[in-house]
Amino acid sequence: MWCFTSCGIGFLCRIDGGLNAEFYRQILDEDLMKTLQYYELNVSDIVFQQDNDPRHTAILTKQWFDDNNVEVLPWLPQSPDLNPIEHLWNDVNCQLRVLDIEIRGKESLWEHISQIWNEMALETCTKLIKIMLERIQDVINTKGGYTRW
Repeated sequence: MWCFTSCGIGFLCRIDGGLNAEFYRQILDEDLMKTLQYYELNVSDIVFQQDNDPRHTAILTKQWFDDNNVEVLPWLPQSPDLNPIEHLWNDVNCQLRVLDIEIRGKESLWEHISQIWNEMALETCTKLIKIMLERIQDVINTKGGYTRW
């Protein structure tokens, strides 16, 4: 799982097993904060976007965002077509399929995904963020209906 910024991809986090609000808070503490440090960003420089997964909207998680002064973008339920991370993961999936290799087991899959993720072009990240306003406007124009995204 993870995030990206207009400066580039974030630290990738492997999740073996389940994810609960406490583990999600740990990921935010470690991987999100390391990503911000790596790009020399302050929490005041970002607006964090996530979907409405129950772990993301849990009281514990909301408290973490409040405690760390991280602004969270309000998000509509059932709107994965607007979530830029979904498009980034689609790019990873396409690149994984282009490799045309047999992947045997979780370790092999993790290695290949990590390599693709870590080689993700900065332009890909910045484009996904820059077109957000256009994507949102398309949803408004279609009154929540189908968009080209």
